[in-house]
Amino acid sequence: MGEVFTGGCLCGALRYEARGEPGMSGHCYCGDCRKASGSGFIAFMGFPADALTITGAVLTHRLKLDDGREAVRNSCAVCGSLVFGGVLGTSDSHTLYAGSLDDPSRFRPTVAIYTRGRPDWAVIPPGLKVFEGLPE
Repeated sequence: MGEVFTGGCLCGALRYEARGEPGMSGHCYCGDCRKASGSGFIAFMGFPADALTITGAVLTHRLKLDDGREAVRNSCAVCGSLVFGGVLGTSDSHTLYAGSLDDPSRFRPTVAIYTRGRPDWAVIPPGLKVFEGLPE
């Protein structure tokens, strides 16, 4: 079974369990993530959909991006906390927002993505592999 990451929203109504290691962990500096988080970036971890168990009611927000993609973010239907990305039951993988981890010390970022256009005050930590867009 390997590693298990647990987390959820502020009030505890929306919970998740992710099994295994994340496929990618890092900071996303795109304008959409900055606006969604109210910060300079979103800290994220990517997992295959079949490695996740999500319980609780979600409020899903969809946004069509300038490049044609759709950003799908899920928040707790009770408290509004941003918890994960992707469409339940449809997406092959999901993005868990590292701020929602029960033990945030388990987050180990390795990449910084969509750094093109990031504000100067949104600092990229040393040691992360930097990509102007999404890595191949």
